[in-house]
Amino acid sequence: MGFYDLSKEQRVDLVHTIESDILRDLQKRQTETILKYFSDEDTYIRKAGYLGVGKIYKDNKIGSSSIITLLNQLLESELEKVRQTTINAAGELGKINFENVEYFFDKGLFDEHHSVRNAVIGSIKKMGEKNPTPVLNWAKKYLHHPDKEVRREICHGIELRGRTHPQDILPLLKELQYDPTARVKNTLIHVLGQIAYKKGCLAIVVKELRTWENKELVEKALDEIVDVHHRYKNFAVLTQNQAVAYIDENYGRKNK
Repeated sequence: MGFYDLSKEQRVDLVHTIESDILRDLQKRQTETILKYFSDEDTYIRKAGYLGVGKIYKDNKIGSSSIITLLNQLLESELEKVRQTTINAAGELGKINFENVEYFFDKGLFDEHHSVRNAVIGSIKKMGEKNPTPVLNWAKKYLHHPDKEVRREICHGIELRGRTHPQDILPLLKELQYDPTARVKNTLIHVLGQIAYKKGCLAIVVKELRTWENKELVEKALDEIVDVHHRYKNFAVLTQNQAVAYIDENYGRKNK
């Protein structure tokens, strides 16, 4: 029976059980029960597991060094689900203290399995939202990495911070404007579109794009921004027509 096959009350009880079991493993410096949850086929069981680790860390129920030592062991697992969940758990810790878990993302970024690398992206998003300075400083190291997938993953990972504080990530995105790989440039354009429709963000993004030298990419980004205002019209602050008018006036571009 899956997590969401349970009643709300049963789910609450299960989450408490998972947290208690994980705490017990941590206290005994063993991984048997944690491995069971971290390798579960149900995404939501695994999520309850890594959120449980984060809660234990936040509540100071056990020393951080004990938690990190155990996560280090789990990161060496042959099971990709365990490594994926370990990265997500490290991300919960990184929202509070990134420096203690930076190593996990250095390693996870190059994991052979895509689900683990995706967990790095997701973790960068949630950590960057809550603890941006060290996370963005870390991301800068990989903006020009030889591996195009690493550059793409970093670009995607910093997106969430940009939805509320675009000024924090736009200088990093600017460094990718001449990236030679279409996949990276497409992700860059996507991220610009995703941050531009949020409240107060369009003006900041358009002002920044006026300083970019790659005008061909900027044109594609502006097209994406206009299109996003239609695709997400139920969530965008401005209508598509208002976005077009703003771009026309402030970028000096007539919509095609």
